Amino acid sequence: MTAAPASLVAAPRPPAELPAEPLELLPGNAVVAVAMSGGVDSSVAAARCAARGLPTFGITLAMWPRGTQTARDRGCCSVDAVDDARRVCARLGIAHYAWNLEAEFRTAVIADFEDQYAAGRTPNPCVRCNSSVKFGTLLERARSVGATHVATGHYARIGRRGALWTLHRARTAAKDQAYTLHRLGQAQLGAAVFPLGGFTDKAEVRAEARRLGLATAGKPDSQELCFVEESIAAELERRLRGRYEPGPVVDLGGRLLGEHRGLPFYTVGQRSGLGVRPGRPDATPLHVLRLDRAANRLVVGPREALLSRRALARSCAWVAEEPAVGLRCGAQLRAHGAAVPATIEEIGEGSLRVRFDEPVTAIAPGQSLVLCAGDEVLGGGIVAVDEAA
Repeated sequence: MTAAPASLVAAPRPPAELPAEPLELLPGNAVVAVAMSGGVDSSVAAARCAARGLPTFGITLAMWPRGTQTARDRGCCSVDAVDDARRVCARLGIAHYAWNLEAEFRTAVIADFEDQYAAGRTPNPCVRCNSSVKFGTLLERARSVGATHVATGHYARIGRRGALWTLHRARTAAKDQAYTLHRLGQAQLGAAVFPLGGFTDKAEVRAEARRLGLATAGKPDSQELCFVEESIAAELERRLRGRYEPGPVVDLGGRLLGEHRGLPFYTVGQRSGLGVRPGRPDATPLHVLRLDRAANRLVVGPREALLSRRALARSCAWVAEEPAVGLRCGAQLRAHGAAVPATIEEIGEGSLRVRFDEPVTAIAPGQSLVLCAGDEVLGGGIVAVDEAA
């Protein structure tokens, strides 16, 4: 990787142009396939595309084996969701289709979820789903039947800087989802439509759905991980049976404190359910510091030991251009977390190292490290163990 001299600060990028109305970026000959989950967000996204006079049709992805609990009543991508989306499309006067992408979802998202947790990492399946399924397989199939663009109910915005597409946070910070879209490249972003990016809050979206008489106006939001039926712990126990075993819980000095049930059930920063034996002389609260997969050990310690000044990410992807060493930026480590001030110290060959202005707690391998400049999302990578932190 290219390292920055201590005195170097990269020049800021020219600002991107953001249209007041997200659909203004679409060409006059656009044909839009709307990915409809059966919720209010994608329903309003479809309504806004149709109201603009664009040839529009809805697609609901069926990604579960028939007859499962998830297929029957999950808030997203279930049989009920297909029915709700179909009713919305009938109300809007547009066609609706249900496409089975069970195999593709299993390969791209579920298998990675299982493998990452089995390896002691903490992945974000929504990031993979957006880049590999919604703006991967779905986009390809939609194009094969005449669509030029895929619209979703994501809260994010698209802009332009010269000939390049740019990705931006939504106006409603509480619902912003640009973090989970950071791996979209130029070809994907150029074919993406986010009609809800201009809304200021979720209440405004629901109000528009009620005004249009959409059946999903009052439907509750679906949970973030659509394939988790009960809890992540229960999901991991079912999916990873035979891929984990109990092991020692130790402190930073290697002292045995108890026994863990299996590394996939823990993540960096976790405080409860650590398997530490009672009666410990030192009553300092303990947190997970590291998952030592090679020795099947769970390393725990005080909260102060979770603090890091640096983070290393690999498998990096950039929305438009690779940012420069020395760039002052925001770094976001969780989908619902705030971006914190940071500087790019090293970059290149798919890797990235940033230094935070202030120490950051609980950086977990497998998380997505996403960089932004103001409200523009630059891209990011997957957090790896960083010995220099």
